Amino acid sequence: MDIAKEARKVVIVSATDTFLAKSIMTKLDKARISSVFAHADIKDIEQYANEMELIVLFLSEELVEKPDVLVYLKDTVQDKEYGLILIGDEEQYDLIINKIHKQTVTEWFKRPLDIDLLVKKIGSFLDENTGDKHKRTVLIVDDDITYMRTIYEWLKGSYRVGMASNGVQAISYLAKNKADLILLDYEMPIADGPQVLSMLKNDSETGQIPVMFLTGRGDKESVMSVLGLSPVDYLLKTIDRDTLLVKLATFFSIRKAD
Repeated sequence: MDIAKEARKVVIVSATDTFLAKSIMTKLDKARISSVFAHADIKDIEQYANEMELIVLFLSEELVEKPDVLVYLKDTVQDKEYGLILIGDEEQYDLIINKIHKQTVTEWFKRPLDIDLLVKKIGSFLDENTGDKHKRTVLIVDDDITYMRTIYEWLKGSYRVGMASNGVQAISYLAKNKADLILLDYEMPIADGPQVLSMLKNDSETGQIPVMFLTGRGDKESVMSVLGLSPVDYLLKTIDRDTLLVKLATFFSIRKAD
């Protein structure tokens, strides 16, 4: 058995057997990427739950009628940090995306499908997101551009890092990109940290993303105000690079264990 190959397993999920799925698996095999087929059934999919790295899901009317499967896939992708690629037309996408949030989707391929492009995307995803190369995404939201760029420089070697100078930019970023954690400035003009957090929590697509507040105030009253909003943590802006990296590494380690 090729252990390296087995660790790069792709699970192709469809409500029905399709020639296209078989064609994709043949192409993946030639690219030395292991793949298996699973019907859109929880028991069929979960047998690979601890082996897969990426799910390729064929959208269909039959799948729309299986909300339990869609919820299971969403939860699995989020909990295990797997990739999820969708294949289907726009109408199918619009129907299913309500059950599988945009934040869980790595890529969406419209029909007619370019198989070579799909295989290339799968290979790139596995190269960038498996083993030691896996990097989580941290979004920094702060109106202080100089400070934000400093944090960016500190984190870019260990994480994928996005930047937004206000709440509107943060929402726009999250509409197109996934984030595993948001570092949110508590004090910003126009819409401050609490207001931005409220916007995020009230959106089904962003409501589950953990948020850490960045604050320049360390007095007890200010800290209690921050904690009252239930962030996963708060960080004083006086934090140094090494302490910040340890904080984030510890957070992600505990989150993965849960």
